[in-house]
Parts: sequence; C-alpha cells; structure tokens
Amino acid sequence: MALRWSYLIPGAVALALSACVPTTAPQVSPRPETRAEAPAPSAESEAFARYYRGVEARLVSQGQLRTDGGQTDAPVSVATLAANFERIALYDEYALIGGRFVQQQTAARLRRWEQPVRIQAHFGASVGATQQAEDRSVLSTYATRLGRVTGHPISTVRSNGNFHVLYLNRDEQRSAGEMVRRLIPGVGPEVITEIEALPRSTFCAVYAFSETGGRPVYVAAVAIIRDEHPSLIRRSCVHEEVAQGLGLPNDSPAARPSIFNDDEEFALLTPHDEMLLRILYDRRLQPGVRPSEARVTVRAIAEELLGGPA
Repeated sequence: MALRWSYLIPGAVALALSACVPTTAPQVSPRPETRAEAPAPSAESEAFARYYRGVEARLVSQGQLRTDGGQTDAPVSVATLAANFERIALYDEYALIGGRFVQQQTAARLRRWEQPVRIQAHFGASVGATQQAEDRSVLSTYATRLGRVTGHPISTVRSNGNFHVLYLNRDEQRSAGEMVRRLIPGVGPEVITEIEALPRSTFCAVYAFSETGGRPVYVAAVAIIRDEHPSLIRRSCVHEEVAQGLGLPNDSPAARPSIFNDDEEFALLTPHDEMLLRILYDRRLQPGVRPSEARVTVRAIAEELLGGPA
C-alpha cells in the first residue's frame, strides 16, 4: 500500500520515502507551537475529505483494511518471511533520477535507527483539540508496541523529537516547507517539493534521514498524515509510515498478511509485520549489509521466530 524510494542528498542527508496510495537530519529542538485559529478549509480540502471517506467506505465494504491480523487465513512460513524481509527491508522502490522520483526496484543496504526514537506530533490549525488528543493516544500506544517488538527505545515526546509526525490538511500541506526545514535542517529541495505537492492519490508519506558519508543509520524522520482522513485510514497511515520510517522502506506484492503491500488488505501492523521489525532490529544484522550478505542470518532469525526450519 505504498510508494517508496531512497536516495542520497549530497552534503546533507540520505532519504527514504514511502507514501500510501489506493489502487483505483540532524536532531533538532523545534520551537514551541502555538495554536492558531483554524481558517475554513478550502473547497479542495473539503473535496479531499469526501473522497477519502468514500475510499474508506468502499475498501471496508470489500473486506479490505482488515484489522484482525490475518493469522487465521494467511499462514507465514520461514521461507516467505525471509523473502518478504529481504524485499521490504533491503530493496528500494523509487530512485531520484534527474531531480525526479522514478519507480525502480533497487537493492539497498539495511537501514535502521541506533539512537532512541522520539516521536513528536505536530498539528496544523485544522486539527481540533479532540482529534489531537486521539492522535496523540494512537501514537503513544503504537510507540510502546514498536518499542516492545523491536527492543529499541521508542517513545512519544512533546519536544526535542527526532521522528516528527505532521498532521496537516491539504491547505497546510501546500505551505509545509518552512516547518519541515525547521525540523530537518539541510533537507533537500526535492523533499520540500514532494511534500508540498503530494497529490490526492498519495495518502501519507514518510522521509527518514541519515548523515551523509556515514553508516546508513537514521537520525531523523518526518511523516505527513492528512487531516482529511477518516479514522481507519488515519490510523493505517500512522501504522505504515512510522514502521517504514524505522527501516522498512519497500513493498512486496507477496507480503501477506502485511501492511507493506499495495493491495490495502490490512490496515494495521500485523504479527507478520512485527516479525519483520524483530528481524530488522536483531543485533546479528548490522546497518549497511546488502541482501546477499544478510540472507543466511535473516533465514536463521526467521526460523527462530517461527519455531523451526519449515
């Protein structure tokens, strides 16, 4: 359920991006945010909200956006888990070519965080107090789950975050560049252009950054969540984008049950996806390894997780 790509911005940061679509930096302490009175949404923003409500209703009526985890009808074998990990963690779906993002499956190095992940929510004026409280609760619960699954320190904070989740409507998205530059100093113009121009077909996005010239270890990330989304798609975006920003940048049509698949069958992180994160943060794998170098170790970890070599 995503578009993903990664590239290196000379002299600044390395980027990995993912963006959900339907089928039809350095650490920085942001300045305190002030709550402005929300202007009336534009006609375009209202049209986006109607569109996304329709998409959610249609997908749910078709048995998609499942929240059950898929254990009963989508068993996972060692071979499929290992193959899914390789495709999702060790390949990129998009590359930056000539200043544009181009779909191109490319083998990549393993990327993840080494410093604690501090997830901070930022809200546009369009997001009311009740919705903010709900979003913070979803993020906090999810961060706790991700920390437990990965064994890595992951938490939510109100300041000094390094993984920024921006809740913006269409109107705020169009002028989000200033906020993103403040949160991620040195971010390239390509990223700002992408964020401000995200089309309606792109539900949400995440950009994870590592320091140029160093190991492929993430030091900052920013995710974009549309305020026009209804509840389930909103939660789905949070689940996918935050998990991808931890180091799972690609999709695989073979991954099931999984949110890392373009078919929108599952809305929320599944037990299969938890195993992908466990493999990603297993200390037997080191940032920078390539698919061929990681394959034997990934298979061994998959066997341990599933209780045997079958």
